[in-house]
Amino acid sequence: MSHSILELRHLRTLQALADSGNVSAAARRLNLTQSALSHQLKTLETAYGCSLVDRRRQPLVLTPAGERLLALAQEVLPQVQQAERELARIAHGEAGQLRIAVECHTCFDWLMPAMDDFRGHWPEVELDIVSGFHADPVGLLLTRRADLAVVSAPEAESAIRYHPLFGYEMVALLARDHPLAGKARLEAADFAGQTLITYPVPDDKLDLVHRVLLPAGLNPPRRTTELTVAMIQLVASRRGVAALPFWAVKPYLERGYVHALPIGPHGLHSELYAATRHDDDGLAYLDDFLVTVRELSFATLAGITPLATPAN
Repeated sequence: MSHSILELRHLRTLQALADSGNVSAAARRLNLTQSALSHQLKTLETAYGCSLVDRRRQPLVLTPAGERLLALAQEVLPQVQQAERELARIAHGEAGQLRIAVECHTCFDWLMPAMDDFRGHWPEVELDIVSGFHADPVGLLLTRRADLAVVSAPEAESAIRYHPLFGYEMVALLARDHPLAGKARLEAADFAGQTLITYPVPDDKLDLVHRVLLPAGLNPPRRTTELTVAMIQLVASRRGVAALPFWAVKPYLERGYVHALPIGPHGLHSELYAATRHDDDGLAYLDDFLVTVRELSFATLAGITPLATPAN
């Protein structure tokens, strides 16, 4: 074959398909339409004369030919990313400051590994977390007390750019022998008479409260704790019920500590975004941190989904 049609975008497509298991999720992750992604696959399959994915199976499974290209992607894409980092250092310098503010307690579960990975690539960037929980992390950006904020919903603010991280499902947590544990899902009325165990944050930062319970006229008694593991222990001992991201509680579910149920007929789904200032657009280390967060999150967090890029 004198000329290869294989491009980096094709390798990224194979990687996204392998990670997500379906065309729709892979297309969202790559900011492509499903038809554009399918066209990429068809072009490759026509050129090489073999199928790359088994379309009869769900989730999608790569064929041996697809696995070979996936192996190439896993070898080449990290090298490309590293080369691009080095070029960015040459062009823009290595030093800088990246202070991160968060409005969710469970964010630290995926944020800390991303920070550790980032430090290895950008040792001259001063990386720090703005201490404490922040009800207004965007305000910290605007007053330059933070450089990146992890938020649950974009706000209308012309000076701020929002970068999609991932979507996830909130699940209700109960003791394994709780009377409600046999239900297929929990509705708002099921929380009446229950003690709700939450983090000590305002109601508008608790999806279960402001999206499900308050609209139904319910405001059950609360018990708060700063620690996820303490919340799990309280639920397991039937001191109350809680709602947490599925990816955050999956290890506890696998060990049989607590029982999880979906909330509402379609589940309670939430989103996370990274907010930055528009005047920081183009900072190489900031862009690379966002790439690192997404890649590690999709590689390690169970059940998360890609998000569309919001209008900025």
